[in-house]
Amino acid sequence: MSTFAASVGASSFVIGFVIGLYSLANTFGNVISGMMTDKIGPSKPLLIGLILTSCALLLYHVVDQPYLLIIVRIIHGFVAGLIVPAAFTFSANTTVHEQQGRKVAFTGTFVGLAAIIGPAFSGIMASKTSVPFVFTCVAVMGFLLAILSVIFLRSSKTFTKEKRDTDVPSSALILNAGIIKAYSGAFLLMFSQGVIAYLLPLHVQSLGYDSKLSGTLLSTFGLIAVLLFVLPTNRIFDRVAPSKTMAIGIGFMGVSQLLIGQSTTTFALYCVLGLYGVGFAFLFPSVNTMLIQATPEEFRGKAYGYLYAFFSIGVVVGSSLLGWLPFSIEEGFLFTGSLLLVFAAFIAMHKRRERLLNQ
Repeated sequence: MSTFAASVGASSFVIGFVIGLYSLANTFGNVISGMMTDKIGPSKPLLIGLILTSCALLLYHVVDQPYLLIIVRIIHGFVAGLIVPAAFTFSANTTVHEQQGRKVAFTGTFVGLAAIIGPAFSGIMASKTSVPFVFTCVAVMGFLLAILSVIFLRSSKTFTKEKRDTDVPSSALILNAGIIKAYSGAFLLMFSQGVIAYLLPLHVQSLGYDSKLSGTLLSTFGLIAVLLFVLPTNRIFDRVAPSKTMAIGIGFMGVSQLLIGQSTTTFALYCVLGLYGVGFAFLFPSVNTMLIQATPEEFRGKAYGYLYAFFSIGVVVGSSLLGWLPFSIEEGFLFTGSLLLVFAAFIAMHKRRERLLNQ
């Protein structure tokens, strides 16, 4: 996106703006999708999101001015936000309680694979063809997914609106401690991701290494996370309370942030990003499992909508806040690592307090 924005005459400020604008617009789509899912079921929001997102991707062909790029990014971010809450609500509602952690971890595999394959695919295809052609390829996949969703998922009762058996007050969605911890974990997860995306390339460049090293480092963290998701290690998410795995995941990510700023060799950087991948693999399923366990099915769509809104906001805040604060690269990593470790300690102490109160 950065190179495409530059090719249509965008300034450095506009380039940064359009990258963050997608996540900002995505937030509104997430919230609306969650509300729609609770009212009409996950079927229509998911199908509408897939079709409209595919159409929005085709709009990049007409972009030849910065203002058109801004408009398309807003449309693209908003309609893409309709997909994830509906999809995750469907997945959560069709999973038995004893396998929720493992199912969420398996779902995280596809998130990790997208993070690995997406940049490589786009880089290779864009260099041989064009950026709009890459978006067209993704649009075609979106249309195919919409067709497959109709064929294979529509027969499921969970895929359509179900009658409520109980009247659950909406305040239960707001005042639940588990939901608050899940939202906080989601925000910090993507806040950390935003910091990594912003500071890691700068740190690698300051050390005198090729900029391609940043991409391979991010692929390393994604690969480690995918392995933990798909291997038998995913059973831990069914056997250990999500608050514990959340604290462990945030702790690993916090330590990794502290170490990145102190790492000066490629070997050290690969090791630290591998540790970061372990933390990500612990935190992502924990956040989703905690949300599932803390929400009644009647409000799960709305809960997921807000969850992924916090994901989107975290990316924007993480990348922009560190750009505004007068920190050096090492100080930025130190600040982020300290913040994550403080929250990990808070989650651990809160869990211990709950255990003492229940004795």
